[in-house]
Amino acid sequence: MGTISEKKNIVIFASGSGSNAQRLLEHFEQHPQIQVVALFSNNAEAFALQRAQNFGVPALVFDRAALKAGEVQAQVKAYSPDLIVLAGFLWLLPASFVQAFPNKIINIHPSLLPKFGGKGMHGQHVHQAVLDAREAQTGITIHYVNEHYDEGAPIFQEFCEVQPQDTCETLSARVLALEHRHLPRVVEKLLTTGTPS
Repeated sequence: MGTISEKKNIVIFASGSGSNAQRLLEHFEQHPQIQVVALFSNNAEAFALQRAQNFGVPALVFDRAALKAGEVQAQVKAYSPDLIVLAGFLWLLPASFVQAFPNKIINIHPSLLPKFGGKGMHGQHVHQAVLDAREAQTGITIHYVNEHYDEGAPIFQEFCEVQPQDTCETLSARVLALEHRHLPRVVEKLLTTGTPS
């Protein structure tokens, strides 16, 4: 253990475009201590798969049956992950999966949890809820994953103002910029120092 050649391994889960996956792939492509070793998706059409392939990273597709049966868990385990990053992954992971990787699964959510979390709260649904509630601030939360949607212990939050003229699109863009800026940095800190700051 501890030799220079040994890198920490990241496995990414993504369901859609994968812009946060892209930032992780870019950030760690030449990193001396950390590497992305695989990307898993529950959506065969997810552009995230192509992003991983562009970096020479294995891209794997699975369905709900494989996830429930433990097949995905076994596949992930084969990559010896030090951290599993849910970057726009929309399914709830089975309790057995979460328990197999204690304190090794994190998620990024586009609101200041515990506000605007839970089942169905993703993407534009979150931003519209923030606007409807006339919130003064929103932001991002990076948190550990447990057996419930968006209820794991928080690791990091960053805020941004909600402007009076904001639409779903403008708010989404501002929050996504926070995600892109902070997710690679927080992941790097977790894997190199064990803390997010």
